Amino acid sequence: MREARKVIIQGRVQGVGFRPYIFQQAAKWSLAGTVQNNMDGVKIHIEGKLKDINGFLAELKPSKPRLSRIDDVQVELAEWQNVNTFSIIESERKGTSMLVIPVDSATCNECLTEMKDPQDFRYQYPFINCTQCGPRYTIIEELPYDRPYTSMGSFAFCPECEKEYQDPTNRRHHAQPVACPTCGPQVSLLSIDGEEIITADPIALTSVLLAEGKIIAIKGLGGYHLCCDASNEQAVQLLRERKGRPVRPLAIMSASLDEIKRFSILSSEEEIRLTSPEAPIVVLSKNNQDILSSEIAPAMNTVGVMLPYTPLHHLLLQSSQVKNVVMTSANPSGLPILYKDLEAFHYLHGIADYILTHNREILHPVDDSVLQVASGGIDFFRRSRGYVPDPYTTEQDVHGIVAFGGQQKTTFTIGRNQQVFIGPHIGDLENEETLNHYKQELDHLLKWISIPLDTAVIDMHPYYNVRYLVEKYPFKNVLEIQHHHAHMAACIADNQLDGKVFAIILDGTGFGLDGNIWGFEVFYGDSSEFERLAHLTYTPLPGVEKCIKEPWRNAVGMILSLHGEEGKSICLERFPEREHEINVLQNMIEKQVNTAHAGTCGRLFDAVAALTGICKVSTYDGEAAIRLSEYADIEGDKTVYAYRLDSSDRLLRFDFSSMLLEICEDISKGRDLVSISTSFHETLVQSITRCLIQLKQCHPDYTNRVVLSGGSFHNRYLRKRLQEELKNMHFEPFVHQKVPCNDGGLSYGQLMAAAAKRRAENVCRSTRENH
Repeated sequence: MREARKVIIQGRVQGVGFRPYIFQQAAKWSLAGTVQNNMDGVKIHIEGKLKDINGFLAELKPSKPRLSRIDDVQVELAEWQNVNTFSIIESERKGTSMLVIPVDSATCNECLTEMKDPQDFRYQYPFINCTQCGPRYTIIEELPYDRPYTSMGSFAFCPECEKEYQDPTNRRHHAQPVACPTCGPQVSLLSIDGEEIITADPIALTSVLLAEGKIIAIKGLGGYHLCCDASNEQAVQLLRERKGRPVRPLAIMSASLDEIKRFSILSSEEEIRLTSPEAPIVVLSKNNQDILSSEIAPAMNTVGVMLPYTPLHHLLLQSSQVKNVVMTSANPSGLPILYKDLEAFHYLHGIADYILTHNREILHPVDDSVLQVASGGIDFFRRSRGYVPDPYTTEQDVHGIVAFGGQQKTTFTIGRNQQVFIGPHIGDLENEETLNHYKQELDHLLKWISIPLDTAVIDMHPYYNVRYLVEKYPFKNVLEIQHHHAHMAACIADNQLDGKVFAIILDGTGFGLDGNIWGFEVFYGDSSEFERLAHLTYTPLPGVEKCIKEPWRNAVGMILSLHGEEGKSICLERFPEREHEINVLQNMIEKQVNTAHAGTCGRLFDAVAALTGICKVSTYDGEAAIRLSEYADIEGDKTVYAYRLDSSDRLLRFDFSSMLLEICEDISKGRDLVSISTSFHETLVQSITRCLIQLKQCHPDYTNRVVLSGGSFHNRYLRKRLQEELKNMHFEPFVHQKVPCNDGGLSYGQLMAAAAKRRAENVCRSTRENH
């Protein structure tokens, strides 16, 4: 008895060799029919014996291609068509899109083997790829994902490539970027003035130039990087001077895992992440300071490292005497990633000596992803290349909701049915170029994802630039979500929690419901609503934004407000060169001129970093807090400074005024910075734990579950020790796993909060109507 079935598969099933896989599975089970890409995913018609159809369906998920992901399989009875063969048919471009856009992937081992084989016709070809690796999102112009709708559309196949492309048994069957030296993109090396350097092997010459100490701009998968020899002190220092990046850590690319092990401590989990198809930058602990230039990550115990993830990168490092290269984004400070050739020449004049480029156009720029393996799992600093725009599934209806994120580390998030699409890392929305870049990428994804523009979600801050972006779209509703509630909702969704939870939010800046700046909060609630239970005592920020860039100002404001004239003496002792400015700041505070009030973890870290002399002026976002955290020893003395938990207006307030005095006394006594930083960190851990205990005693019916969110939870000490202490006190802590705890995860939380509020409103409306 022969039967027929219609099968629709949704998920990451395009651009990953899924149709050839279905073709081969159909042959294995002696089935006839067709497979086709369409706007819903992959549509299959199969005919054959029922036992063979069932065998085919049972094997779909267990043996699927490496890069694919199956979210949903729908099977229906189908009309018998009496076909005798199985074939792959042309894509259908009609209907409502349910596609998962394929993500870019690091070069697979099969392609690397071919690239290194002198007998292979793609020997040393810098754009070798197959269905299991290579560019995807960065080259797509339209959906569904077919070659004519990518930046490879202008490259006509040679006979050999077309033969592979058309062969359903070949791993390059319908690999849209497939090419070879005869028919594909080519690399060229140019001077910074645009003159081509005539050479038989531009990549080999680039390796030589790197060894000579030159700075090269290299066009990669999602944009341009600036590169130099990571062991060459002068080259790295020159790169810093030219780029105006004095101390911010630089990412490097290493030739191999063995090379990485020469200068860092590498765990098995970190190795898995480095060698994954996503190939992110992984922040590792250093173990040898002599291999790399001291200028790579000055005053840091860690270094960000990645492995080569394109064929070009592999060729650059495989034969060169340079085995570790700086690989940092080439964009000027504050501007979006450079990916257009003309812009690269314009902006990099005076920075790079040469440009190694190619003629495969980048349509969607994307930054490298950055993560660390920390207590509790993976901690994303930036979720971008290799992960974006791969969606998450949720049980919530998020259809028609678009969340716009915040002002820093911005992303956007789009909801379609029960799919959540987080866009690429955009950066800080401080200029027109970045705003235009944001809108361009949002417009593309909205076009591809195809949803009604129902609800826009933005931060409550009245001056965030996303407010201007929202005005450019015809949304029916605009919803504001408090900054730290969005962080809370992101962590709840990240861990798929239901019901109410405590939330500890340690962050830099967030506009509060009372008009002050929040960022050291204890909440209780869920994604739809929250109650504020505790916060850090407010202190003034004279000059507001200037305090963030100059932490010594923040320290002065904090000490003056908490300790009056005694505090002024401390300020003059700690910052003797700033006497006149301290008097000005005191006057500003007393008269409330250009002064905001804040209680944030980031500003508390800034103040301590400035008082200890670790960082008085920041050259990049979060520098003071990062450098202070580098001194904390998780195995060190757990001595705790004095603190108080005060109660007022039904809220608990963290009062660290005594701690700050004790820190200043320790500095005067010559206590070492490691001990001071460790005690400071441990004081925060113990005070927060004690606060949770008191709150639980006051509210015994409240849950023991606690979510931890906000940018300060990138701090390894806080992340690890707070989880340990909460567990010791019988709480159940949850940290982020899939999205950053910083503002890169804010849009995700905004969207989930908006969906929860919409659901709650619908329930209330239904209840009223029934009564």
